[in-house]
Amino acid sequence: MSKRILLLASGAGSLAKAILAAHQEGAIQADFVGLISDKDSPALTIAQEFNIPAIYIPMLPDRSEWDRQIFDAAKKLAPDLIVSVGFMRILAPQFVHHFKVINTHPSLLPLYPGAHAVRDALAAGAQITGTTVHWVDAGLDTGPEISQRQVVIEPGDDESTLHERIKIAERALIVETLVEYGRTGTL
Repeated sequence: MSKRILLLASGAGSLAKAILAAHQEGAIQADFVGLISDKDSPALTIAQEFNIPAIYIPMLPDRSEWDRQIFDAAKKLAPDLIVSVGFMRILAPQFVHHFKVINTHPSLLPLYPGAHAVRDALAAGAQITGTTVHWVDAGLDTGPEISQRQVVIEPGDDESTLHERIKIAERALIVETLVEYGRTGTL
């Protein structure tokens, strides 16, 4: 029986596009049951282009109500795995305790958690950074690592150039991780 995967995205959707393209090509053996976004983002359009249900749940002034709405929407889709791909919200503890959730992050965790990982790596004078696929828990980028890929920081790199190279590695790594998940059913 094919695994059911739900995507969460907030932005441009480049990770979602890489995943859905690999699925369309037959590399990822799973059923993509939807994509939820907290923003009216290009990721929603990408989901529609791949005939995946696109669900927009904007952040609300009452965070607990938003947490309930996203939980209920995910529960209706009954995913085996939720993949956070550029979803820029911390999920409620109830959500991550109920669902299996993984995330991509632009550093070699546990180094440089949070929203400014690329900037933090450069500020620290690191020579190597990279990307991590990890389990999501109730903390900020604190869940156990599943897989990582290194990216060398080149002389003259700035935040933009380094982040673009990390994004390339990140797309490849999440696709490889989901290919393995589709093949074996485990991570």
